[in-house]
Amino acid sequence: MQFLAGAVQMLATSDKEANLHEAEGWIRRAHAEGARLVVLPEVFNWRGRGKDTAANAEPVPGPSTERMSALAAELGLYLLAGSILEVSDSEGRAYNSSVLIGPGMGIIAKYRKIHLFDVDIEGEAPIRESEFRRPGDAVVVADTPLCPMGLSVCYDLRFPELYRRLTTAGARIIFVPSVFTVPTGRAHWETLLRARAIENQVYIIAPDQTGDHPASMSAYGHSMIVDPWGKVIAQADTEPGLVLATIDLDHLENVRRRLPALDHRRAFLNGGP
Repeated sequence: MQFLAGAVQMLATSDKEANLHEAEGWIRRAHAEGARLVVLPEVFNWRGRGKDTAANAEPVPGPSTERMSALAAELGLYLLAGSILEVSDSEGRAYNSSVLIGPGMGIIAKYRKIHLFDVDIEGEAPIRESEFRRPGDAVVVADTPLCPMGLSVCYDLRFPELYRRLTTAGARIIFVPSVFTVPTGRAHWETLLRARAIENQVYIIAPDQTGDHPASMSAYGHSMIVDPWGKVIAQADTEPGLVLATIDLDHLENVRRRLPALDHRRAFLNGGP
């Protein structure tokens, strides 16, 4: 089975309506090219100052996901609403939630980002995501008619145990919507994405934010799609845009059959007998 997938690269701002309008434009363009699956970046609908997080968070389902659901139904495609800030019961903090929408199905899966980005990067202001975000605690794989799809967000990429859990739960595609910083992106983005694809023999679709932001760190861009052999089959540069690639599930199964590393895992290394 084959189908076309698209990854959207954006520079989202604190203007929610403008962000949603731009996302809709890229989704329609991907559909016009034949895409059956479109993936948006992390916090695609609103990106602003941390202290404004709670005021701009939404319920899920809510206005942004309902708008994306209507578009997915109209176009007949699967859509990952990269992530949005979801209202929580923790004052001043929101979940960073990735939402998978099916054509005419509405929301079929929601994942709340587990790993929060609290770091001090040389040359950058300290980043304390946990100050305004609340972590999730569930691993999420959605079984769809296209294939099982695993959900993750940005900083999760550095924790391979999550991706192995997604793979053992059946994922054939894993999403990594992101706002990767420029220093970490230059050093690690492609390496980590290719590593997660190679070690789990899955497709990785990783749309990133890009460019300078007045209320946040600069984002790296270079959104990409990686195949189960670790080959980058589509990659953006540093401008907002769209990249497309064919997802070939027969190729995935062939990689797993010819190099059956997933079958060679030793249970005792994972706490088994």
